[in-house]
Amino acid sequence: MKKIRNYNKAAFFIMLIVFTSACKKLDLAPENRFTEATYWTTTEKATAVLSTAYAQMFNNDWFFYNEGASDNAYNGRGDASGVASLAAGTYDASLARVRDEWNSHYSGIKTCNIFLENVDKVTSMDANLNARMKGEARFIRAYHYFQLENWYGDVPLFDKDISLDESKTISRTPKAQVVDFVLKELDAAAAVLPTNTAYAEADRGRITKGAAIALKARVLLYESRWADVVTTCEQLIGNTTNGTYSLFNSYEGLFLPQNEYNSEVMLDLQYVSGAPNRSYNNFFDFAPLSVGARLNALAPTQELVDSYLMANGKKIGDAGSGYDENNPYVNRDPRLTNTVVYNLYQWKRPDGSIKTIYIKPGSDPNPDANTGRGTDEYASGAVSSPTGYYMRKYYDPTSLTNFQSGLNLIMIRYADVLLMYAEAKNELGQLDAGTWDKTIKPIRTRAGFTAADALNFPAGGQTVLRDIVRNERRIELAMEGLRVFDIRRWKTAEVVLNGWAHGAKYGPTSVDNGYIRANQRSFDAGRAYLWPIPRDERNVNPNLTQNPGW
Repeated sequence: MKKIRNYNKAAFFIMLIVFTSACKKLDLAPENRFTEATYWTTTEKATAVLSTAYAQMFNNDWFFYNEGASDNAYNGRGDASGVASLAAGTYDASLARVRDEWNSHYSGIKTCNIFLENVDKVTSMDANLNARMKGEARFIRAYHYFQLENWYGDVPLFDKDISLDESKTISRTPKAQVVDFVLKELDAAAAVLPTNTAYAEADRGRITKGAAIALKARVLLYESRWADVVTTCEQLIGNTTNGTYSLFNSYEGLFLPQNEYNSEVMLDLQYVSGAPNRSYNNFFDFAPLSVGARLNALAPTQELVDSYLMANGKKIGDAGSGYDENNPYVNRDPRLTNTVVYNLYQWKRPDGSIKTIYIKPGSDPNPDANTGRGTDEYASGAVSSPTGYYMRKYYDPTSLTNFQSGLNLIMIRYADVLLMYAEAKNELGQLDAGTWDKTIKPIRTRAGFTAADALNFPAGGQTVLRDIVRNERRIELAMEGLRVFDIRRWKTAEVVLNGWAHGAKYGPTSVDNGYIRANQRSFDAGRAYLWPIPRDERNVNPNLTQNPGW
């Protein structure tokens, strides 16, 4: 299980060389190159390099903390992954996250280029395996370029392992050309990769044909190429030729360790608890303190909580919704409980018992003798949640001490394909009852809605449906790291990231009707839709121009 992340010594050695060679600049050649023919002698050694490429694709910190760069969450302790600075608009080209994102993706690109240039030297490798592994490497390289062009726009594009001298003079490639390269690479990868059902159990978690098609749909979605999104998603919806996918039968269960590799998962980050395997413990700073967390570093916002519908399908502010501001968490979209921890939340412990979470100030029946308040209760400046909410989604009941977890993190799932399809059909003016019934309706049914008004195709034109589909995407994918990309591509970041991010109604009643002012955000639409090119990179290479406004 998860063998592609169970690194052996050779894989760690390769990773060390790669990170040494490209940790600070666009490309620095290592002193002892492993591209020589003396290294590329066995399938096992080639596999070790590809395993390194998998490990470099993404990381758990960005997966979680990217939500803090959006209106879904607030990073109230430090500046984890730079998201506090990004959300507040208080950053420039020297921000560590701006530099690290650039360096990380180019490190991964370097690994893929080295692999693709040298794998054919392993003459004993099976030809089918050779083709498949090349497809995996091309997918990973395309993913890196996709991330880069989303954050920075124009970026240097190269498909070979460039020299140190070249890295100091290379220029930025127009974004359109980078996107075109990414799409062609994903097509090439899809042509040779197996479907999810064709992999042996030992290879579960490897990149599949379906993942390549789904990522292509996401690339097209971010470019607003709606007709292409539709045709690409149709290669996956009701089409088993490219893989067999379906919504998992439980939204809560989708994110539990016993259901890894379920029918909805199209691509995930692989983790395994215990040395020498790969794990993470982010929930040590996300979960309620009373269940073992040390402090809160990422808290859902009131804005996210308010986006969840009532059980009858109405928004909380709609007439007849039944929303009670004094009892706000009853009769809500069931996904709220699977995602966010709120006052009086019934936290399920690993042993099956229930722990009530007291967050409202003064509500804990057993307050601490020294502070006079409960461990999880909101208090300005305390280590508890600054918004009055904690995270639940991706909590691993089997985690070890300090929430050390080997639970996979899903990067692409089938629900996203359905949501992309619905959005594209609406932008084309084609979202009808038939499309609704195979996209939004099954997603809401799986979530636990039963009311007809929540499940049936709603009345209204394209603008009304746009709001519904976008909100559905926010709710379904909340705390999965995608919201920041959505508000940037929709050009709504300038609205939702300007002003206060709020928390629960535990603040002074004279300010914002009592909702906590957790963090003031600022988003400069004139420049912030693209990150600045890192200062360190431009100091080394004067041919790297800067984005407007930076």
